[in-house]
Amino acid sequence: MTSEENKRRAEALIPKFHFERILNQDAGGRDITLYGHVDSQPALLIIERAPFPDAEEYLSVLPANLRSITNLGNNDIYSWFLASGGPILKDNENDRFADFKISMICPCTDKHIKKHSRQGFRFVTETPEIYHEKVRPYMQTNREEGRLNWVFNIIEGRKEVEDVIYRTPLGRDGDEGFLMLPNLHWDRKTIDALHLLGIVERRDIWSLRDLKKKHIPWLKHMKAKLIDATVKTYPQIDTDQLKLFCHYHPTYYHFHIHVVHVMLEATATQSVGKAIGLDSIIEQLECMSGDSETGMDSVSLSYTLGEASDLWTEIFEPLKSSGRASQPQ
Repeated sequence: MTSEENKRRAEALIPKFHFERILNQDAGGRDITLYGHVDSQPALLIIERAPFPDAEEYLSVLPANLRSITNLGNNDIYSWFLASGGPILKDNENDRFADFKISMICPCTDKHIKKHSRQGFRFVTETPEIYHEKVRPYMQTNREEGRLNWVFNIIEGRKEVEDVIYRTPLGRDGDEGFLMLPNLHWDRKTIDALHLLGIVERRDIWSLRDLKKKHIPWLKHMKAKLIDATVKTYPQIDTDQLKLFCHYHPTYYHFHIHVVHVMLEATATQSVGKAIGLDSIIEQLECMSGDSETGMDSVSLSYTLGEASDLWTEIFEPLKSSGRASQPQ
């Protein structure tokens, strides 16, 4: 049999595949393993989403050709959608099998463009001195530019009220108030990809750097309430199937906790130097010597930075050029 005949024979196998059941699917929805038969022989069909073509003729018409665009939510400049782009099934009049999860930022800023552009990365160490002298003022500038409007919309009940899974009554608990709702990047359907956010009401804690020993009881209380609310809302999940962590640096400087299913694929946002477990933060605070005001601003933290990020270009690259260490020696 010639190579061309072998090729045609192989290509003819897929249309003959008769599906029986799903064996596995990654939480991100990018690949799936199906079990079935081909000509009465058991077979596996492993399907992965191919990379998007980078051809302009394809990308220029893609948005206009999406079908059944459903808005998952919107807040300030951010919107999230599900949409269909695959074949139209004759018995699927409502085209309900969405195969695209879409986010839109409009109007976007130069900082959004930098964040989402392909770039190299660096691993840096932020000492307490660098934090207080350089990074803290950077955080304050970011907060003053109005980038937290969408967070305040949620806290104050102006947006996404129907999505809130748990909250302490607004203002009742003072500095200890918080709420939880789905991360709008989650499709609300795939349990293995569950991703929720616990957002605090108080505005004086910008990141985990502001956490102190005096906050330990509050952090433990939040952890218990967030886990309890999650398993009550999604009873198919057990408590030991959840991970709670904080990002450093976070996307926005208002303290929040991520609650995710353990099966959620560990992308760059859960990598070493980006995601820090809530339990680890609590334990580190408990082990610190000092009074109740001792906190996470007194330790060095190492993490990755994109070369296009302002933290790199404005702070750590100049520090490196001046001879001050930006990574462990």
